[in-house]
Amino acid sequence: MSTIVATPDRLADLRERFRPYFEKIAAGAVERDRTGALPYDEVADLAKAGFGAIRVPESHGGSGATLPELFELIVDLAAADSNIAQALRAHFAFVEDRLVAEPGPGRDAWLERFARGELVGNSWTEIGAVTVGEVITKVTPDGEGGFRINGTKYYSTGSIFADWLDTYAERTDTGKRVIAAVRRHQDGVALADDWDGFGQRTTGTGTSTFTDAVVEEENLIDFDTRFKYQTAFYQQVLLAVLAGSVRGAELDFGREVKNRTRTFSHAAANVASEDPQLLQVIGEVSSAAFVAAGAVGRVSDALQAAHESALALRDGTITEEEDEAANDRAELASAQAQVALTPLAVDAISHAFDALAASGTSVKKSLDRHWRNARTAGNHNPRVFKARLIGDLVVNGADLPRVWAIGASK
Repeated sequence: MSTIVATPDRLADLRERFRPYFEKIAAGAVERDRTGALPYDEVADLAKAGFGAIRVPESHGGSGATLPELFELIVDLAAADSNIAQALRAHFAFVEDRLVAEPGPGRDAWLERFARGELVGNSWTEIGAVTVGEVITKVTPDGEGGFRINGTKYYSTGSIFADWLDTYAERTDTGKRVIAAVRRHQDGVALADDWDGFGQRTTGTGTSTFTDAVVEEENLIDFDTRFKYQTAFYQQVLLAVLAGSVRGAELDFGREVKNRTRTFSHAAANVASEDPQLLQVIGEVSSAAFVAAGAVGRVSDALQAAHESALALRDGTITEEEDEAANDRAELASAQAQVALTPLAVDAISHAFDALAASGTSVKKSLDRHWRNARTAGNHNPRVFKARLIGDLVVNGADLPRVWAIGASK
């Protein structure tokens, strides 16, 4: 099975198409970070322009992009504002799930929604002292052919901008774990922007509360049918956020050095933009951005292979064992990249401040947002656990888990 990589012409066309949107997003990134203003208009503009339908086939109104092309664009977006890139994480994962779902009217309906610009947010993590693996958000038949959902979730990234909420829940009638696609704009759905992390402040993250909210039966998806490479996919979005954060730092710090009018008596040059030591720092940050993008590209290739494998398995042209192997390779690639890329990104952005003086820490410039955002993105799905699991695979041949949960300690 050959891997489809990014098509230069299509990727170039997509970059040109979305470049004005990314430039506008970048222009307002500092002010949004300083004030906490959520990027409602920016996300809406991207949706209207078809950014959320990049992966949707052209036959269904999308751009038909490959995963390598998608993640190249997410890195570009993250360089402009990593908050918006992360806010769309759940959306692209839900799109991916629908792309590998069984063909039919249900799948087509979702692809048409994406093509119209509808977005999907996240609502997975249970709140409070829930046991690891327990799901206390419940979906119950309403006796009239529909269902009602009740529960509270946290880390609901991007949901406040969305039309639908991808919600992990449990059916009370069958005990099955499901994804409930809940309409965002209805009575019974309350979203709060109450995330208080020092980074990724404007991702629209916080608490989702469901109180007898309506869920149509056709929008209940058996969790066991969820696309197998989902964990690697979710992690890849964070890797793209990290890579974009380093690239954003490269651009911003490079601009600061170029425009700097002050220097020190003991500096290596009379002008900052000609100082070999400062140029070295920017060069090192640029090199880190290059390596980060390369890591994202390698993971994109593995994910594309897993996607193709899912389609081949659906068509009966490969075995279950071959499909499992493709998914294991994608999981390993994302884990290895996470372990290596997290410290690379965080350290590179911290090092970028060596090219400036005390004025570089001005809150008006908000240069620290790159570090805060990278450090925050790097704290999702702790890499120390991933490193141990990779080591166990290398030494003992132990399988990497592709699905896991978080909850209260026993």
